[in-house]
Formats: sequence, structure tokens, C-alpha cells
Amino acid sequence: MRIAGLIQDSIVDGPGFRFVVFTQGCEKKCDGCHNPATWDIEGGTETPIDDIITQMLSNPLTDGITISGGEPLLQAGECALLAAAARDNGMNVWIYSGYTYDEITALGKTDPQVSKLIELTDVLVDGAFVASKRDLTLKWRGSSNQRIIDVAKSQVEQRAIELDY
Repeated sequence: MRIAGLIQDSIVDGPGFRFVVFTQGCEKKCDGCHNPATWDIEGGTETPIDDIITQMLSNPLTDGITISGGEPLLQAGECALLAAAARDNGMNVWIYSGYTYDEITALGKTDPQVSKLIELTDVLVDGAFVASKRDLTLKWRGSSNQRIIDVAKSQVEQRAIELDY
């Protein structure tokens, strides 16, 4: 997996103590992005998934994993493996993506890796960073257009809507 970096024990990327994986590569290139070093798809460091999982599991106090970027969907298969390992070890999974939930849902219909990643995600912070909507008072997001989505609840609601048609 190509990563830009790892952080152990973050308290700003979701609730509790979090293991954070910054994926490498992003096509969105949002104006004002706080992580432009992650844009280059060829940048960062190629790191074996097993090494990342070992680091993630090294602290028994870790509550969950946050996968950010770059753009996690560009490496959805690898991110799904990390999410599955986190879930198997009682951790919750947060994903930060520049794509909206609706865009991700549509991508998941044609890309099984994206579908699997979303299936394993507890919370999605969605949407591109918009500099004109930057708000430092928001918890766990940078601009007011970004949403914090309970994925399981959203999937149940989406299924209910689909059944109505």
C-alpha cells in the first residue's frame, strides 16, 4: 500500500485514540488542502499491509482506525483490508474522502473494492474541502460542506428507500 504516513494515538481524527493512515494519491487537489504532499500518486512510501496492521494493533488502547489521505478510494482494496483487520480486533473505522456518500455509493455499484470498504466503514467524513467554507469550529472536518455520516444507518435508510419503489 502506498502511504504518506501513519500516526499512532491521534485524538483529532475521530473519537478516542486513533491509528491514522494517510493514503498517498489524490486527484481532487482541493484548493487549501492541508495535505498537498499526499496528492502525487507515485509519492509516499510503499508499505506492506501486514506492517501497517502490526503497527495498528501494537497499542491495546487504540479505539479505532482513521483512513484519510490523499484519497482512500484510490486504494480501496488495501483500505478494506485495514478496515477488516480493525473490525476483527474490535476497533471502529472512520474514512475521510473527498467524494460524497452518493458518489461513493454509485462507485460501489461498479467497483467491489469500494463497496467492501464502505461496508466496513462505521463513519464517513465526506466531501471535498472547500476553502471558502472553512470553519475551525467544526469537529472532525475542515469545511461546512463536509458531512459526518453514520454509514450503517445510511445504508439501512437507503435500503428502505429502495424498497419503496
